Parts: sequence; structure tokens; C-alpha cells
Amino acid sequence: MPYVITEPCIGVKDASCVDVCPVDCIHTTDDAPQYYINPDQCIDCAACELACPVSAIAHDAALEGDMRRYIEINANFYRS
Repeated sequence: MPYVITEPCIGVKDASCVDVCPVDCIHTTDDAPQYYINPDQCIDCAACELACPVSAIAHDAALEGDMRRYIEINANFYRS
């Protein structure tokens, strides 16, 4: 999974990232706290990262410490 949506998205759910994603790999549900990136569809283009107004999106390799848990959180959204 090249890009991951992290904690700053929680409660904000701004759809700017969805609008710019060329492969439609960013989703949520009404009851989910944030948006999630599908690890099997992301093409590592960085369009979402640049569009995010709260800097919630990062490349998975750039995540450190507690933020690394969002790699699994994003992937788990698509496993259900």
C-alpha cells in the first residue's frame, strides 16, 4: 500500500482526496470515522496526499511510530 490515510482525517472526512484519485481507491461509509485507501488499488500517484487539507495522507514508508498502525487500519477496512 503506497499511501495511507491517518488520524487527522478522523472526524473531518473532507472528500478532496476522493475527487482527485484517478483509480477510485478511497472510500468510507456513513458510520466510519475517516476515509481509507484500498491497498490493492492504490497506484502510488500522490494526488490524494497533495489534495488533503489536513495532511492526513502519507506514504506508508514515511509513517513512524504509532502512525504505522494506520497501514493495517486502512487495509482492514477493505477486508470486511
